[in-house]
Amino acid sequence: MTRWSALAAVALAAAVALTSSHPASAQANDGWVTLFDGKSLDHFSPIGDANWRIEDGVLVADKASKISYMVSRQDYTDFQIRAEFWVSDDANSGIFIRCTDPNSVGSKTAYEVNIFDTRPDPSYGTGAIVDVAKAATVLKAGGKWNVYEITAKGSTFDVTLNGVKTVVGGTDSKFPKGRIALQYGAGVVKFRKVEIKPM
Repeated sequence: MTRWSALAAVALAAAVALTSSHPASAQANDGWVTLFDGKSLDHFSPIGDANWRIEDGVLVADKASKISYMVSRQDYTDFQIRAEFWVSDDANSGIFIRCTDPNSVGSKTAYEVNIFDTRPDPSYGTGAIVDVAKAATVLKAGGKWNVYEITAKGSTFDVTLNGVKTVVGGTDSKFPKGRIALQYGAGVVKFRKVEIKPM
């Protein structure tokens, strides 16, 4: 009887440990939605004529006659974004958030989190939100894989590039919600993973 009780207690303890550890691991990904996973563009629609394509799990564009975008099919209000990207040194790209017109994306209809190392005014170059918040630290993204973390909550914005906070508490209230857009403007632009967590 004692032996069976001891075995039951061990089994119960193991079950409790498994049950309590499972939510913690599930919680790590809780709420994150993958917009681009390297396999499909189901969450996006293209505008413009960039030659967007998936190569070896990476979304690539390197040619267009005009600035082009991949625009999300869904609107978002408050959210966090994590995006992995690679650009050539001469690239012009960006992640546009809260795009109010999915057919006409730009800094007058959305917020542009810039990827543009050679912008004539570097304070609004890579790491900045164009016309809203200058980059607190001017960084270069060309020639390597980078990670953007963007938070939009109400009229407040934070941007982190490769672990460095480039925008802290930027504020603007023109665009309360809208779509997400990945930009191709020049050079070579690649996106490897794009995730969003609505808040």
